[in-house]
Amino acid sequence: MIQSVDEHTDDPNQGFIALVADLAAVSGPDGLTLREIRDRLDERAFGLMILILAIPCLVPALYGVPQIVGIPILLLAGQMLLGRVEPWLPEMVLNRRVSKPWLDRMAEFATRRMPWFERLSRPRLTVFAEGWAERVVALFMILATLTIVLPLTNTVPSVALALLAVGLIQRDGLFVIGGAAVAIGWMTALITVAIGFYFGAGWAVSLIARFGG
Repeated sequence: MIQSVDEHTDDPNQGFIALVADLAAVSGPDGLTLREIRDRLDERAFGLMILILAIPCLVPALYGVPQIVGIPILLLAGQMLLGRVEPWLPEMVLNRRVSKPWLDRMAEFATRRMPWFERLSRPRLTVFAEGWAERVVALFMILATLTIVLPLTNTVPSVALALLAVGLIQRDGLFVIGGAAVAIGWMTALITVAIGFYFGAGWAVSLIARFGG
């Protein structure tokens, strides 16, 4: 018997894998609409949707995909920063249906490939993963996403996004802290390289002007 998909049925103690498998289990032959998925995930929809978008960007030196998924990630993170409880999407998008086979494949992937991911994360230091902290997490997500769109620099900020997203899903403040540290470290590295290029280029130009003139 197929269960009904009611709003706000998300169990905060339910792990990521069980959550994904549950979506497949409660879906009917026609799958679920994005509205049903969003409502089923409740406030953790932000973390899960951003994680799903970030996973393809973990591939090193990827070009094209990060530039595409960066926009919806920024939209979702921006809504979190503004304090929205659940993601807003246009009606035409919310009414789109995710097929049953796709939900089954997603559940199978999570069950077979991500147990280690879930074992490492669990509810802890929750003060850093809920309430006011979600807006801080959103800010770090925005910072990380802004560097994802740069060519060939997608992997490290995607790791930061994945850690931050899992931190929200699992209420794991340690993952959030780790993601924030990766984001800060990556931004610092990029700024350092940019400053180095700036002063290095300036030095080269002055050298050429001195000996070339």
